[in-house]
Amino acid sequence: MASISRSAILNVVVIAVLVAALPGAIWRLIQTGDPYLLTQRFFVEMFARLSGPGRMRFILQPAVAILLGARDGAKDARAGLPPFLWALAFHGTHRRELLRSALASVHDLVAIAILFDVVSQFLIFREIHPGAALLLGPVLVALPYALCRALTNRIVGRRKRQEPAARAS
Repeated sequence: MASISRSAILNVVVIAVLVAALPGAIWRLIQTGDPYLLTQRFFVEMFARLSGPGRMRFILQPAVAILLGARDGAKDARAGLPPFLWALAFHGTHRRELLRSALASVHDLVAIAILFDVVSQFLIFREIHPGAALLLGPVLVALPYALCRALTNRIVGRRKRQEPAARAS
């Protein structure tokens, strides 16, 4: 019998919660005509989440993403890969490998970010906007991860290039 991983269970829970919230979101859209996502209300409520239940996630999730980005950036530098964001934009040969490693590093963290966003929306506003959770959750993880991975690669790569020069003199 095959065992089910925690990651798979987490993904199923996130998908189930989002699917369960979808009819309510569609109903609100039909009733109000307000798409919510990227509207003034979305931004007002986004800032309200900074002071409501679950506000620690705005510190913890980016912090974990930064640690994962630093780890992966150092690996990239040791492997001689270009910085993450630069390689994604301009090095098609490394793009697939870098995206695969990034997703492997942060997929559980992104799922948790989406789930936390849904829970905080419900606790603060008593309604759930699945689109907002799908946008805000990954942004809290992806931006710090990508920036830190690229920056760490630059720093480690620069130190790596300076070491042989220092030993030679």
